[in-house]
Amino acid sequence: MPPQRGMQFFAISGDADANRPQPQKWTGQLARWACIAMRVKIIGSAAGGGFPQWNCNYRLSRAARTCMPGVQSRTQSSVAASADGTGWVLFNASPDIRQQIAQTPELQPAADAPLRSTPIRAVVLTNADVDHVAGLLSLRERQPFAIYATAQVLATLKANSIFNVLDPAIVPRRLLAPTQEMAICGADGHATGVVVSSFPVPGKVALYLEQRGDPDADFSSGTGDTIGVRISGADGRGAVFYVPGCARIDAALRERLAGAACLLFDGTVYTDDEMITAGVGQKTGARMGHIAMSGEAGSIAGLADVKIGRRIFIHVNNTNPVLDESSAAHAAVKAADWEVAADGMEMEF
Repeated sequence: MPPQRGMQFFAISGDADANRPQPQKWTGQLARWACIAMRVKIIGSAAGGGFPQWNCNYRLSRAARTCMPGVQSRTQSSVAASADGTGWVLFNASPDIRQQIAQTPELQPAADAPLRSTPIRAVVLTNADVDHVAGLLSLRERQPFAIYATAQVLATLKANSIFNVLDPAIVPRRLLAPTQEMAICGADGHATGVVVSSFPVPGKVALYLEQRGDPDADFSSGTGDTIGVRISGADGRGAVFYVPGCARIDAALRERLAGAACLLFDGTVYTDDEMITAGVGQKTGARMGHIAMSGEAGSIAGLADVKIGRRIFIHVNNTNPVLDESSAAHAAVKAADWEVAADGMEMEF
């Protein structure tokens, strides 16, 4: 397999001959590529609203706007995966999708591609939250790709007529069956080489689906309104788990994640009452369907004894102190062997 677009395999210098790939270097890089079953790029690492959020004047957002060292801006949560370096599958389509594509050469049309083209073959949705589905509307220019989602999420798209700008004859919508392994295909039915196993996780219905007139209503859900996904190559190698929304860690989730090579997990809030303490909201993390990082009931403690190769927090809210790399919270996360996702992070398996 030749080197793929967006990957550099030799140094660029002022010497024209030095710019030509040397046979021995090609051989070494081809061997390296043959060992890679999956490339995963984090193209968005923040929670809904991004960081800094457009109307947020909390200290962290102010720090990001002034480019304070150790405080990086982030777009809304989304991940891209490829089994061959050419075709890509997006996991969630955030409202920042146009910016994310502009910042990711691999997701842009190739120089020799048709006048209308994209390497994006499919979009897999983990729930119906605005920050995960609104970006679909920016992909409306009659470009073929496939949408995969649970029955609940597909029903939500069908019920909202604005998503009809994505003509199902061009952009087919396919059921992502829970707990079943599924080969992700493009609109033309050709396999991408990306394989997904989805599984329900404790969460809640999307905010805009809540019955606001019923103060006693329980909006929690564990039957498919929110899912996690295991992403791998067709041969099962290169698996990474992506769980951007999760309300709590139960025995089933611990068992499923055991032995994972890499986990991208819900890092919305550091403490459950974080937004209340910051003075920017009245909801706890649990009320929003997100487990806190810290505390006895938090994700760090809940997964501490589960064998996981690489642990990365993603979907980080603009109030989360871990966004400041000089903070005690950031240090505590690192000490617990967790990382904090940033836009542009890439993993190869």
